[in-house]
Amino acid sequence: MTAFLTSLSSVGEIVLVIALGYWLRKSGKLDDKFKGSISFIIMNIALPVSIFMSVVSHLNRDKLLSLSSGLFYVFISFVLGYVVALIFVKIFKIRKGRRGTFINMFVNANTIFIGMPLNIALFGDQGLPYFLLYYLINTISTWAVGIFFISADDPTKDKSSASGAKFNWKKLLPAPLIGFIVALVWLVLGLPITFIVQPAAFPMLGNTFTMVGGLVTPLSLIYIGIILADAGLQSIHFDRDSVLALAGRFVIAPAIMIVVLLTAKHTVGTVPTPELNTFVIQAAAPGLAVLPILVGQSHGDVDYATNLVVTSTVLFVIVVPILMEILAFL
Repeated sequence: MTAFLTSLSSVGEIVLVIALGYWLRKSGKLDDKFKGSISFIIMNIALPVSIFMSVVSHLNRDKLLSLSSGLFYVFISFVLGYVVALIFVKIFKIRKGRRGTFINMFVNANTIFIGMPLNIALFGDQGLPYFLLYYLINTISTWAVGIFFISADDPTKDKSSASGAKFNWKKLLPAPLIGFIVALVWLVLGLPITFIVQPAAFPMLGNTFTMVGGLVTPLSLIYIGIILADAGLQSIHFDRDSVLALAGRFVIAPAIMIVVLLTAKHTVGTVPTPELNTFVIQAAAPGLAVLPILVGQSHGDVDYATNLVVTSTVLFVIVVPILMEILAFL
């Protein structure tokens, strides 16, 4: 019960900030220009700095090697997720224009705008190294595999052109991932980090990095509120394809992750509790916020994608406390 109340309280705090963004947007206080600006600040400034600070503050070369098994667990869970999603597409005959959305809802999560602030709220600094591992695989999966399924699902293209669908290699290196890579190189080369992670040594620079990185969580939650206000809560509906996709996001994806981690726990060795908790919660994070945009570019069913993003974001508030209760028994 304690874990349930803690998670409920943490989610409640997040919901209140999201509600603030929702109200500000609905009341006309935040215009489209602000929406674009806040997204730019998060993705290109605050988030890369926050990820860099998290890596150099909580990882070192030895710990990085010890976490390599976590990358393998996440990779396996993603592969299995794609396999199950493709099987569902065939069995339930998901129509063209929805298949790319359906597959991405099964596998790829909104780790940035919701997954990261929630992880910090629930698990604090202990979960950050594991979150960064999940973020790395999730980003590569989204822009190397997920985008391919969306492009290949364009109903305006024939099979021959769809089979030649290409993804933009530049999107494999978004600013947050660059921040992660720079931090990894920093650690591997053994460059000094004292002046960054210990502000007392160089207070102006260290405090600046910490302050800018700290913008991620509140700005991300306000941005989600803006997205919800634009989509409209009245747009939420539950047809067969939506229910199946949501089941994939909230039931099948975390179940696959739990099975992978428990298998590793009983065959390879102990899986740290923060690692297990972080991976399972991230596996159940809502659908990608950019999914409707990507689907629209490929002439897919944008209404379907929007409904899934909005619905999964709202339902996540209910799912997290339930998952926390389940994790308490693992």
